[in-house]
Amino acid sequence: MKGVMRFGKKGKLNPRYIGPYRISKKIGNVAYVLDLPQVLAAVYPMFHISMLKNCMGDPSLIIPIENIGIKDSLSYEEIPVKILDHQVCKLRTKEVATIKVL
Repeated sequence: MKGVMRFGKKGKLNPRYIGPYRISKKIGNVAYVLDLPQVLAAVYPMFHISMLKNCMGDPSLIIPIENIGIKDSLSYEEIPVKILDHQVCKLRTKEVATIKVL
């Protein structure tokens, strides 16, 4: 499974939240079962509370499923839009370039 990008956090530039989806059942103190659509039938519907975010109705936080392009292997491709910032950090023996990408 190395290199497979899932819904969890892997890097700073990935979309973290998709949805909103209704909670159908609470399991214990920290686990919830969500009502996912048929498009996401391959995804296990139980999530830890740390992976969920309360929906405040802000449409800028919601990422449509069509834009993600989930493959059968539950992976997706990240496409950079533009470079926002670029700087070079100088260490003792080398220079490290950091780039902020949209």
